[in-house]
Amino acid sequence: MHKSWLRQRVEIALRRGFQPAYKSLTVNPGTFLLKLRAAYGVPIRSFQGMYSVEMGMVEDVADRIISSGCKMAAVEGAGFGLGGLLTMLPDLSILAGITMRTIQKLSLVYGFEFNTEEETAELWIAAASAAGVDISRELLEKEVINRFIPKVIQKIAAQASREVVEKWSGRLVPFTSSVIGAALNYYFVRAWGERARAHFRRRHLEMRRRLADEQATPPGAPKRLALIRN
Repeated sequence: MHKSWLRQRVEIALRRGFQPAYKSLTVNPGTFLLKLRAAYGVPIRSFQGMYSVEMGMVEDVADRIISSGCKMAAVEGAGFGLGGLLTMLPDLSILAGITMRTIQKLSLVYGFEFNTEEETAELWIAAASAAGVDISRELLEKEVINRFIPKVIQKIAAQASREVVEKWSGRLVPFTSSVIGAALNYYFVRAWGERARAHFRRRHLEMRRRLADEQATPPGAPKRLALIRN
């Protein structure tokens, strides 16, 4: 019974952490673009330029983004971990926010913005993939965006709560849970970040191949090729 109660509380806390990212994306693309250029030395004027940046640089920036998110989550987990169960639930809401910010940054690093409803939906599909939830493309096609994303958040929170309850049990002990909380938060963001990264990398490489094909195709041929492929 206790586990069932805890699971419910954890799921609610995670939903509360992810919902602000849905209502108002927490990463400003314009500000992040400036950071990519100034702090990471990426020579682009827009995120579309990421498809022409050397792949090694793209991967290096993704590494640094995930590492930064992990460190932030660890610091936050160490502080909240001092209170054991009492501070675990608010910690999870913040952890969900840190995780979603990391995923948003990875999306931009791999050249995927969220200017349209379809792009925003793709961002949440990546988040679901990071949580280990398989979102059917049919669900996206059947639902409007303001109904689709809340359903995805619910599925993500339900899946993640199972993982959290299993791994976070050590945090029920105050003080010692500070160290445990830091480590668990670090590896939580690491695992989710790497899974989201794999999702974006796959799509990024597909886009690179598509752009390369378009550049190599003689004038007048794209439409015919498109018809053949379809």
